[in-house]
Amino acid sequence: MLTAGTIKMETLFDSLSGPLGTFLSAMLPVGELRLAIPLGIIHFDMPWYQALFYGVLGNLVPVIPLLLGLKLAARILTSFSNPLGRFLLWREGKIRSSYGARFQRYGALALLPFVAIPLPLTGAWTGCLAAWAFEVPPRKAFPVIAVGVILAGVVVTALVQLSVDFPFLRNFN
Repeated sequence: MLTAGTIKMETLFDSLSGPLGTFLSAMLPVGELRLAIPLGIIHFDMPWYQALFYGVLGNLVPVIPLLLGLKLAARILTSFSNPLGRFLLWREGKIRSSYGARFQRYGALALLPFVAIPLPLTGAWTGCLAAWAFEVPPRKAFPVIAVGVILAGVVVTALVQLSVDFPFLRNFN
């Protein structure tokens, strides 16, 4: 059984309704749609289209505050020595060195792979971080990130519907 400290994850998810649990889990920076959609379909027994809808909607909620606030938050966090500020600078450097040429060539469209490919260290949160690192204006970044979230949602939903085994959900049935 999965536990987080003394709170059993099974109990936490059981206390939420399917739509709310799917919506809230999609907002998390680590799991995003890779967690929310399988959780909705497998654990909450939701129809795939409902899990997709609430997952995409929940994943888009943090995007606007991140796009609008990350620049200020980064300025504050990097103005003094702290682990989060160092992490932001390190991540910005990695993104710039790895994807700088792609952003110069494609502009805001280069955000799409950061969001649409449902792998670890990708998703809406990473797309927002890349938009900040390459100074993509929020009005240009949001539509690309939204399309990427929808594409990632479709991919994850298709994989779940094709009965791909998600080990972190085994104990929930």
